[in-house]
Amino acid sequence: MQRIGVFVCWCGTNIAGTVDVEAVSEALKNEPGVVFSTNYQYMCSQAGQDMIINACKEHKLTGFVVCSCSPRMHEATFRKTAQAAGINPYMIEIANIREQCSWIHKDMKEGTEKAIILGKAAIAKVNLNSSLTPGESPVTKRALVIGGGIAGIQTALDIADAGFKVDIVETKPTIGGKMAQLDKTFPTLDCAACILTPKMVEVAQHENIRIFSYSEVEEVKGFVGNFDVKIKKKARYVKEDICTGCGLCTEKCPMKNVPNEFNLGMDNRRAIYIPFAQAVPKVATIDPNACNMLKNGKCGVCAKVCAAGAIDYTQKDEIIEEKYGAIVAATGFNPISMDKFDEYAYNQSKDVITSLEFERLTNAAGPSAGKLLRPSDGKHPHKIVFVQCVGSRCDSCAHKGKEYCSKICCMYTAKHAMLTRDKYPDTEVYVFYIDVRTPGKNFDEFYRRAVEEYGVHYIKGMVGKIMPEGDKLIVQASDLIDNKQIKIDADLVVLAAAIEPDKSARPLATMLTASMDTNDFFTEAHPKLKPVESPTAGVFLSGACQGPKDIPETVSQAGAAAAKVIGLLAKDKLVGNPCVAHSDEMMCNGCSMCANVCPYGAITYEDKEFRMPDRTTRIRRVAVVNEAVCQGCGACTVTCPSGAMDLKGFMNKQIIAEVDAICK
Repeated sequence: MQRIGVFVCWCGTNIAGTVDVEAVSEALKNEPGVVFSTNYQYMCSQAGQDMIINACKEHKLTGFVVCSCSPRMHEATFRKTAQAAGINPYMIEIANIREQCSWIHKDMKEGTEKAIILGKAAIAKVNLNSSLTPGESPVTKRALVIGGGIAGIQTALDIADAGFKVDIVETKPTIGGKMAQLDKTFPTLDCAACILTPKMVEVAQHENIRIFSYSEVEEVKGFVGNFDVKIKKKARYVKEDICTGCGLCTEKCPMKNVPNEFNLGMDNRRAIYIPFAQAVPKVATIDPNACNMLKNGKCGVCAKVCAAGAIDYTQKDEIIEEKYGAIVAATGFNPISMDKFDEYAYNQSKDVITSLEFERLTNAAGPSAGKLLRPSDGKHPHKIVFVQCVGSRCDSCAHKGKEYCSKICCMYTAKHAMLTRDKYPDTEVYVFYIDVRTPGKNFDEFYRRAVEEYGVHYIKGMVGKIMPEGDKLIVQASDLIDNKQIKIDADLVVLAAAIEPDKSARPLATMLTASMDTNDFFTEAHPKLKPVESPTAGVFLSGACQGPKDIPETVSQAGAAAAKVIGLLAKDKLVGNPCVAHSDEMMCNGCSMCANVCPYGAITYEDKEFRMPDRTTRIRRVAVVNEAVCQGCGACTVTCPSGAMDLKGFMNKQIIAEVDAICK
């Protein structure tokens, strides 16, 4: 029989406000195996932990139960306390009487009864617990960063500067991400390229960084410290090690009318192209969907003019296999499609554009060389309307927009309005908004400058409809301050489209077995204590893949993710989780169902010889668990039809004992 101690935490008034902690500790005194029970105001404090250690030694405890907050918060804390008291760390249980009890009950009697029940269940489990010993596994000293935007770049640089090897995988032909498409950044109005380009060059020249551009992650297997990754390097039809980036091929290619995705289709590029002047790597890429040579074998102009001989029409996709100790997701964001927002006439008029398209229009490297010209006729617009929250905070239109605030729109719209008025003082600028949200450092001052110094007309109200009439756009909207309907004859309308995770995020999360929320943003392990860590060990989050962020916040998170990766890669060995699956060979029927559901590939099958009751032998196929790979998710245990698979620390008999304790 175990000798169990029970320690009930007040958690200030978090628990004690709706649970009678004295009654709970008193009631749990009489449970089987319990030899000591008490309560204290803050069990996680040093004084509370010392109380546990002293009680363990005085009462010769073999295990204990802490009735407190979620095990996600302090299970590791109390396991260290058990170890300090000479008890196996896996001989303790946490009864969550805060989140699962006191926070959801207002009546003290009801809350107290439930807390006692949860305590009894935890005690029943400890009575059946056994000492577990974690295994060890080596750490591969290389990191993978998926995404080459500013988040991925900063993360990679910080890890590489610490002396570890890093690979960046970017789906586009160049790194740089969305920041490469921007003209200025708020609130300082620095040139985006002037900030980003030196970092891109530093990445390309860093001895510890490899760039896999025009590539994508195909497969991820393994576990923290030992990930096996397959990277598909798509054929550029240009030899990267030979191409000098001179651009002669891009000038001579006869296929001129391919929509330029870097400028969001507002101008055209050639079939062979370099996305922008500062591209890294500065290597040409042939678009196989537009190249005549690749489609029908006729042309070959780029190969004829290439002095370096870098063109290779026979190039094939390449699969690269590499091992990594840690993976960072930095897949970024995209503006949502405007196709569903017919009321704004986005698909009816070229002069209704998104904010990112406006960025390209005003960029010196953009389709109009930095001159603000209407896409329809190339004339300078004299009246511009900016519409905020298009698809953001969309409670009533969730089928076509997003319920969350996209966070950056208010600031970049103020930037656009300010720069427009500064460069073109003859232009009238109107901004329709629901609320102006400026929570960052110097953000509100920046917005006030747009209103007070530059005379931007901010109107609180929603735009109901935009109607093209001739060369004008009739903007019909409400002014909630003056309580009236207004119409504006605009020359150009700019929509602040909501942002959403990149489309690659969902399939990547499946490969990484990482968690996502309902909007396809990656979910952090804990919003306060582990904001850059995924619930999947060894997978970290950087930038807007986790939620909408501006550039300063993205860079901050990138540095935080890098610090976590460095802390992981600095270790030679990792202590594993001993709560892993185990197969009872005598019950296993070799059906393979457990192996099919295992997301980590931890289960294989072997043919073993068994002695039968009649003294004969028989060869049977049975499941074998690789404990170094198993992450203890439990998927196999619920799938196994014969009940042969069980999970150490969460055995079927332990769970049944908990259920029995609750039902008594």
